[in-house]
Amino acid sequence: GLNFIDLMVRQGNIDNPPKTPLVPGFECSGIVEALGDSVKGFEIGDRVMAFVNYNAWAEVVCTPVEFVYKIPDDMNFSEAAAFPMNFVAAYMMLFEVANLREGMSVLVHSAGGGVGQAVAQLCSTIPNVTVFGTASSFKHEAIKNSVTHLFDRNADYVQEVKRISTDGVDIVLDCLCGENTGKGLSLLKPLGTYILYGSSNMVTGETKSFFSFAKSWWQVEKVNPIKLYEENKVIAGFSLLNLLFKQNRGGLIKGVMDKLLNLYNSKKIKPVVDSLWALEEVKEAMQRIHDRGNIGKLILDVEKAPTPLVS
Repeated sequence: GLNFIDLMVRQGNIDNPPKTPLVPGFECSGIVEALGDSVKGFEIGDRVMAFVNYNAWAEVVCTPVEFVYKIPDDMNFSEAAAFPMNFVAAYMMLFEVANLREGMSVLVHSAGGGVGQAVAQLCSTIPNVTVFGTASSFKHEAIKNSVTHLFDRNADYVQEVKRISTDGVDIVLDCLCGENTGKGLSLLKPLGTYILYGSSNMVTGETKSFFSFAKSWWQVEKVNPIKLYEENKVIAGFSLLNLLFKQNRGGLIKGVMDKLLNLYNSKKIKPVVDSLWALEEVKEAMQRIHDRGNIGKLILDVEKAPTPLVS
C-alpha cells in the first residue's frame, strides 16, 4: 500500500526520519513463506495482510506476528494491501476517539483518498450520519454517492457547511493541517471533536515550494486551552504508526481489525483501489498521490511489469 505518509518520509517531514538506505512502506499483503519458531495461528501458504515498520515495498517482508492478519476468502491481494492503514485509522478516529453515534455529522478532507473513502463507508454503517467532504472537483462525479455533501477543496467550505448546518459539525477529520486547523475548530459544535491525523499541506515537491511549507506551518492555529474550555470543544491527534510501533498498542489494533473484517464479510465496507503500479513506477505513483489524482488507494504490485511508455 502507498500512503501519503510515505511522501512525508521521503521528504524527511517526520520526527527522526530513518537513515538511508531505506525501503519504505508500512502495509502489505502476500503469502506466508516462513514462520518464527514460536508463531501460532498461521501456516505456510496462508494469505495475509500486515502492518510493517518500514520495508513493506519489497518482494519479501518480515514483521512480528502481532501485526499480521488473515485475508478473508473473497478479498484479493490488492484490496488486502489497501485495507489495514486506511480502515484502521478511519475506524479508530470515528469510534475510539470521536465516539461517532447515530445522527452525528462528520467533515472529512480529501474525501476521495483512501482514508476519506474508508471514513465515508464506516459512517454509512451508522444510521443518519451526515458526511461533509472536500475533494478536487474532478473527483466529484466518482465519489458523489459516498458522501452527503461534497465541496470543492479550494472553495470556502466553512461557509458551505454552515449554510447547511448552522451550528457546524460533531467531528472534523483533518489531514491537511495549516490554515485548516483553525477552520476545523471553528466548525465544531459544542462537545465536538477535531482530530488531526496528517499534514499533507506540509509536503513540498514539484508543485509546492519550501515557502508554501513554511506558510502552512505558520498558519496552524495556536490552540488556547481556555478557549477550548469555554467553547466545550475537544482537540485530538491520531497517528496509527506511532500507536503500533512506538506505543505498543498492537493488541488494541487487533480488536479493531476483527470488527473491520466482520464489517467486510457482511459486505458493509470494501477497500477502494485506485490503481496498481510496478515497483519501478514508484516515482510516478507517488506523484499521483502528491497531485491528489487518486480515488482510493494506490498499490505497488511486485508481480506487475512496468507499463511501456507511449512515445
